[in-house]
Amino acid sequence: MLARDWYYNERRSIGIDSTVASIYDGQDDSDLRARAALTMLGVQRGWRVADIGCGTGVLACEAALMGADVDAIDISPAMLALAEIQARDRKVAVRFQSAGLLSFAYQPNSYDLVVSEFALHHLPDFWKAVALARIFRALKPGACFYLRDIVFASMPDGPERGVEAWADFIIKNHRFTRESVITHMRDEYSTFGWVIERLLTEAGFTLVSADYDAPLHGTYRLRKPKSGEQG
Repeated sequence: MLARDWYYNERRSIGIDSTVASIYDGQDDSDLRARAALTMLGVQRGWRVADIGCGTGVLACEAALMGADVDAIDISPAMLALAEIQARDRKVAVRFQSAGLLSFAYQPNSYDLVVSEFALHHLPDFWKAVALARIFRALKPGACFYLRDIVFASMPDGPERGVEAWADFIIKNHRFTRESVITHMRDEYSTFGWVIERLLTEAGFTLVSADYDAPLHGTYRLRKPKSGEQG
C-alpha cells in the first residue's frame, strides 16, 4: 500500500487552469470536433470509454450518443457539474466520477478507449508516468489511448528568441491572455513533446501517431499491445 501522505495531491491544481476547458469546449464546433475524433478512433456501440479530465463533458456526451458506455471523470466539482448539465440536456446516460488521473477507479483491462485532453500537464513528470501506467492497466489489450495536451514542441530559449519573446508568440497566436500564460509557465508542469513520447512508450504504449500544433499542443494516438506483441 502506498504511503498516501507523500502521494501527489491532484486537487491542488483546481482553479489554476480553469479557463482551458472552457476555451476548448466553449467553441461552437466543439461537438463536431469531438465526434470527428471519436469517429477517427473507431468508437463502436457497446465500447467502454473513459474521458479523464472531461471538462464540460462534450466528448463524453458525444461518445454516449454513439452508443458507448461512458465514464466522465474530472477532479473539478465545477467541471463535473457542467458535464452533468450537458448530459441531462442531451438526454444521454453518462457515469460521473470525481477523480483525476492518479485517483480514478478502474478495473484492469476494462476500457476499449481512454481519452484525456489538457489534463496531464497538471502533473509533474514523475506523476505523469504514474498516471500513464494506470491508464495502460485500465485498457484492454489492443485498445487505444487518445491524449491531447499542452506541450512544448520547441525549446523556449533557442538562438533566435528568448523566453519572453517565446511567451509573447504564444499569447499572440493561441488566444491565451498574458496572465494565463504566465501562470501556466510558472505554476504548471507542461513538458516537451519528446519527453511525453518517451513517457508514453516507457509505460508500454505503441505510439501510433504524434502531431504538434507548434509550439503549444501535442496530440497522440496510442495503442496497448496485445499479449505477445512488442510495444
